[in-house]
Formats: sequence, C-alpha cells, structure tokens
Amino acid sequence: MPAIKVKFTNKSIEKLTIEDLKAIQDNYKDPRVRGSKASILLCGGSACKARGSAAIQETLLSELKNKGIDGEVSVYETGCNGFCNQSPVMTIYPDMTLYQTFKPADIPSIVEEHFTKGQPAERFVYKDLKDKKSIPNRQEIPFFSLQTRRVLNKCGLIEPDDIEAYIYHGGYMAMARAVAGMRPQEIVREIKDSGLRGRGGGGFPTGLKWEICGVRPDETKYVICNAGPISRSIVETDPHSIIEGMIIAGRAVGAKKGFVYVREPDNLFILRRLHTAIERARLCGFLGDDIFNSGFNFTIDVAFGAGTFICGEETALIRSLEGKRGFPTPKPPFPAQSGLWGRPTIVDNAETFANVPLIIANSPAWFRSVGTHDSPGTKIFTLSGAVNSNGLIEVPMGTTFRTIVYDIGGGLKKKSKFKAIHIGGPTGGVIPESLLDTPATYEAITAAGVIVGSGNIIVMDNNTCMVNEAMSAMEFGHGESCGKCVPCRIGTKVMYDKLLDITEGRGKLQDLDTLAELAYEVKRTSLCGLGQTSPIMVLTALKHFREEFEEHITEGWCEAGKCRSLSTFVIESKTCTGCGSCARKCPQEAISGEKKKPHLIDKDLCIKCRSCFETCPFNSIRIEPGVAEEVDSW
Repeated sequence: MPAIKVKFTNKSIEKLTIEDLKAIQDNYKDPRVRGSKASILLCGGSACKARGSAAIQETLLSELKNKGIDGEVSVYETGCNGFCNQSPVMTIYPDMTLYQTFKPADIPSIVEEHFTKGQPAERFVYKDLKDKKSIPNRQEIPFFSLQTRRVLNKCGLIEPDDIEAYIYHGGYMAMARAVAGMRPQEIVREIKDSGLRGRGGGGFPTGLKWEICGVRPDETKYVICNAGPISRSIVETDPHSIIEGMIIAGRAVGAKKGFVYVREPDNLFILRRLHTAIERARLCGFLGDDIFNSGFNFTIDVAFGAGTFICGEETALIRSLEGKRGFPTPKPPFPAQSGLWGRPTIVDNAETFANVPLIIANSPAWFRSVGTHDSPGTKIFTLSGAVNSNGLIEVPMGTTFRTIVYDIGGGLKKKSKFKAIHIGGPTGGVIPESLLDTPATYEAITAAGVIVGSGNIIVMDNNTCMVNEAMSAMEFGHGESCGKCVPCRIGTKVMYDKLLDITEGRGKLQDLDTLAELAYEVKRTSLCGLGQTSPIMVLTALKHFREEFEEHITEGWCEAGKCRSLSTFVIESKTCTGCGSCARKCPQEAISGEKKKPHLIDKDLCIKCRSCFETCPFNSIRIEPGVAEEVDSW
C-alpha cells in the first residue's frame, strides 16, 4: 500500500492533531477540481465494475491523451453512486453531466462531443421516463433529486481509499470532538437524544444499547460492526465513516477493541478496502494508543466467518467470531451485557455506525430534522425488480413506498402491472398495492406484518407468482437454518414441502390453513431472528393473495407461468405476426412457423422457461392451465 503523505502540515503522520485536520480541510485539492477544465468521476461500484469500468477508465485516459487534454481533464474512480441499473455511470464535474450505459467503444464520441464540441453527448444522457426529455445534470434526475443523502452524501464523489478526501469533507472531526472533548456519558446522551435506531433491521434504540454496555463495570469490552451484504454499499463507497463511528462507539462504552465482521471471506474487494481504510486511519493516529492525546486507546481488526446467513444474527455472529459454530444463543443476556468472550459487546451494522459521526458533528436535533418522531433520520434501501430506475437510495424515514416506487423509481417497466413490493430481504414479506402508502418507518412496517430487515425493496409485477415466492422463501429459510431449534429446523421444511405440493398440483385447500398456523407457530417459538422472520413471506402472501393459492389448488393454474407443472404456453394465432422473436429466443427450439405466419409451440419440447412469453413484442403468448406431472415423493 502506498505511504500516506499529508501535504499540508509539517506534523508527523503518526500523530495528526485537530489543527492538522482543519489544515487538510482548508488546503486539500479536491479531486473534482484537479483538472483545470473538468474532472471525470467514474463510478467504481460493483455493478459498474461488472460492466467494464476498469476498461472504460483505460480508454478514457488514452482518448484524453490523444486529444491532448489529459493535462486539463482528470479521471478518478469513486465508490458506487447508486444508479446501478444505468451502469456504467460517470459524472463530469463541474457541470455534473451524467453519462450512462456506455461501452469503452463509446468513449471517443463522448469525449469529442463533451470536451471538443462543448455539448452533452445526447445518446448517453439520461432521458426522463415520462416525456423522454434529456436531463444531463445529475442533480436534476429524479432518482437523485428526490433522495435525502446523508450517509451516502460522499458516495460517487470521493475516492474511497483517499483518507484526505474523507477529511476534506469533514471526516474524523466528529471523532476528534468525541475523543478529545466529550465524556463517554455525553456521547451516549447525544446518541439517545437523536433517536437513532439500529439500521440492521431490528430497529433497537442505539443509544440505549450503548448505555447498557457503558454502565457495565467490566474492564474489557468490544465493538463489532456487522458488515454483511446489507453493509457492502457503505464499505465500498465510504469505509472511513464506519471506522469513525466505531471509534466513537468505543469511546462511549469504554471499549478498546473493535472488529469488522465480514460474512463473505472470498470478497477480496471488500476485504482490501477495509484493510486499506483501517491501516490509513492507524497511520494518521486515529487508531492505536492515546488517540488525540486523550489517553483513549482503540484498534480495529477485520474478521470473517463462513458466509452463512445465520451469522447475521448478533449472537451467532459472536460465536463465529470466537471460532465456534455460528449458533444463536438465548437472550437475555444480551450482547451489550455479555457478548464476545463473555464481555459486554456492542454489535451494530455499518449503516448505524455511519450515522454516528453525523449526529456528533451536527447535533441530535439536526438528525431529527428529517424522518418521524419514533423513526428519525434517513434509511438506505436497495430498490430493484420491475421498476424503471433501480439501485441504492437513501430517503427520510416516513417516505411512503408509493413515492419510492413511482417517483424515485420511475414506476414500473412496460407491460408490467404493479402487484406488491417485497421488503426485508430473504426473510421479509410482501406489501400489496392497497398498502403502498405505508410510510417507511419501523413501526408502520411492523404494523403491516413485514420487517425492515436488510432494507431490500423488490418491486413485483403481474409476472410474479406468490406461491412460488413463498416456496422459495421457505427453501431459503430451511437451507440457512442452523438446526438448533425444532420450530425452525422442522417447521420450515414442512412448510416448504406443502408449498412444493401446491406448485406441482398436489395441494389441498386445507393445506392453506395448516400453512398459516404452522407459520405463526414457527414465528412465535423460534429461538432467533432467522426462524422468527422466515415465515413472514408465507403469512403475508396468504393474507393478501390467498386467492392465488386457491387458484393453484382448485384450477391447477399458475397465472404467472412460474410453476411449470401448472402452466402451458400457447401462441395466439390471431395476433401472432410471425416475427420469429420467440423462436429465436427459445433455448429448446420448441417454436416453429413460417415468417409472417402464426407460429406454434411444441408442448413436448417446451420446458416452460417463459423466454417466449417475455420476448414477444405483441403479447401474443398466453398462459393456460397445465397438466400436473406425476412426481415421486416420500
């Protein structure tokens, strides 16, 4: 790793002072203005990397050099900017023109139009979903303009590995204030007054958790950041915000050691980013002994488990960190009382820790200025599914799901009709259209029978089969169960088998009452959050879409065509134009017909993959009831 060079102080890198932080803020050369003419902020998030951002950066540098403007235009890679379905994405500063969905081969034309002709390259500029009007300025695109970015305020603007960029934007000043100018009880009081609730799904008051841990007389305490998949976006884009929040937490509760727990040890990109950020914070004196000459010592290590979902539960995470199998343990005692190696332990996720420096720097009142009384602040969600604009969003708590789907997300894609949203991740549930005006608060979401969970929002349309979705949820729940408690270990398997029978034509109406009763008992009696939330999909799907389950059983029909045993695909001869799109897409060559004449599907060859149904531009393929196949079961 390159050595850190603090350009604007004469102080040793090993002991930066508050004055040094201020000097960096006053003198740091913001990457956005390093180029005398412009700077190109190229998104380096996971989605953009998967679509070739590395090759695009090389092409950009080469093309700028060919044009002779490489000294006038700088290029640097930022963290994810959130506009993931438009990837790859780059923003030209200072005019904030955003270009999307381009390839390396398109770079010469973009450079020519933007930097030589001085006009936006229209082909790659965002188009409004309603009137198709070009919106070149990123700040005017509804996906961005309707968000309230606090935790994500630096995402897409800074280089995540550049600690000076983080300091320039106010980073580590809150930590300096907390460590050098506040007593632990004052820190806890500010977090309690802010009303911050854990952003990992449970929504437990963060300040109360810290207070419980802080008053324990134990000499040794720990702080753990659960950096599972839910936290990946912040680790990718702004890792120092997590580190700063953990240091403040350590100071508040009297801990000297912190761990960032990653459930995916094979994700080298995340591990490298964490190790780099921690090492650079240590070199600057923000980690180690006697931080800011306060007598406070704190260090952070990266730890990882076996990648199992159950280790997202805090007690299972702690056991995994201890080198044991990731089994959850009964509560109480809670980790804040007795956690890692029997010591008081704070466990929060990355989004929670990233909010802490903002509260200390700006006051609890500022934090409460958005959101609701019981759910203040903002919340990060991942928006995906049958929606036009998807990606990473941050909105004030209390924002309705209708606003998220139709305003920020731009509504549903063509040929799609809204059916429900799935919220809470693999163990979440569904909210139907009738509840779409539910505000995104912990209390309202709980009242709707679902959970905030990982913050995933999946928009489901009329092509979604709720029976199939419920079965997939139970398959996941059973597969990820640690097996420790009977309700989760056996209940999820019985529910999966019942749902499988329904999708394959062997279901009975009485199965629905059995499913509802069993789901309720598994939710009520399971030991940990996995078992308590796994049945939510079954409960909410049965509550809001029971007729769909009954249709599968009584009519032997999956209207969405997702249950293969209950679906047959037929081409309407009256509307088929013989364009051949379906035949070209069919992987089994099961569709035949002459050009410009109606085609036919060979039912013996058809594997019911839906590719023809999703491809047909004229909606000429319909789904009819299928004939249930005989399947051996025991």
